[in-house]
Amino acid sequence: MGREDKATWKANYFVKLVNLLDEFPKCFIVGADNVGSKQMQQIRISLRGNAVVLMGKNTMMRKAIKGHIDRNQSLEKIMPHIRGNVGFVFTRDELVEIRDKLLENKVRAPARPGAIAPCPVVIPAQNTGLGPEKTSFFQALSIPTKISKGTIEIINDVHILKEGDKVGASEATLLNMLNISPFSYGLAVQMVYDSGTIFEPAILDIKPEDLLKTFLAGVCQLTAVCLEINYPTVVSAPHMVINGFKNLVAIAAETEIEFKEATTFKEYLKDPSKFAVAVAAPVESATPAQEAKKEEKVESEEEEDDDMGFGLFD
Repeated sequence: MGREDKATWKANYFVKLVNLLDEFPKCFIVGADNVGSKQMQQIRISLRGNAVVLMGKNTMMRKAIKGHIDRNQSLEKIMPHIRGNVGFVFTRDELVEIRDKLLENKVRAPARPGAIAPCPVVIPAQNTGLGPEKTSFFQALSIPTKISKGTIEIINDVHILKEGDKVGASEATLLNMLNISPFSYGLAVQMVYDSGTIFEPAILDIKPEDLLKTFLAGVCQLTAVCLEINYPTVVSAPHMVINGFKNLVAIAAETEIEFKEATTFKEYLKDPSKFAVAVAAPVESATPAQEAKKEEKVESEEEEDDDMGFGLFD
């Protein structure tokens, strides 16, 4: 079977992307920088049955989506995020589970000159095993060292790269000399699309407890504002009623006004001793074993008392 021509391949790609956009309500926009073909194959295998990975050229993806916007206007939100080396991961499953599977398929990689550090890099204090002839190399990078048993030892932990720094030739050479592979690469989730809404992947880490805490904080603030301006709402009305009742009880306590709810408070103010409740501490009954030990202790004390005041020859 011969390989299809370029025009046919493009047409099939457009149809495939449009069908996936219609079939799946959710997808990730992922970055694929530094991801090799073997790693990509492993990612596809791990997601099989749960998600579909589709890569392609940005121009082709934009063209396919533009031609489909008439049927689904929300797809227009995806367009600004199709830049760089990106692709799609379509799914119907829970987004957090698929995101975690993508993170599991990262592989360690050495630092290469010109690469952008995706995370901070720290060289721990250690004996490098390198000979003294390499001392000048460490000095050029301002790394404190000493010679220990004929080899170079790094005295303190060294922060050699920050997140977002460009890896220089010296840093890459040093990390490779120390056999340190500081980076890990895989499909990085850049944006999330879910049923017409697009948002940052950090939102996936928000738990129901966090939402409840934020909601309750807002309720407290709203209640405080309503109480301050005397505006009754569902959240402030109970507090207003309680505060009003407190005021009525205070007035009744200072005057001869009587009403049922204030009677108990007025009786307490007249004679607080009526409401004092003496709670006797429960006395635990001694067990037979404890009584036996007590008797033995008394007998031993009596024997000691009998010997007091007498010498060996008395």
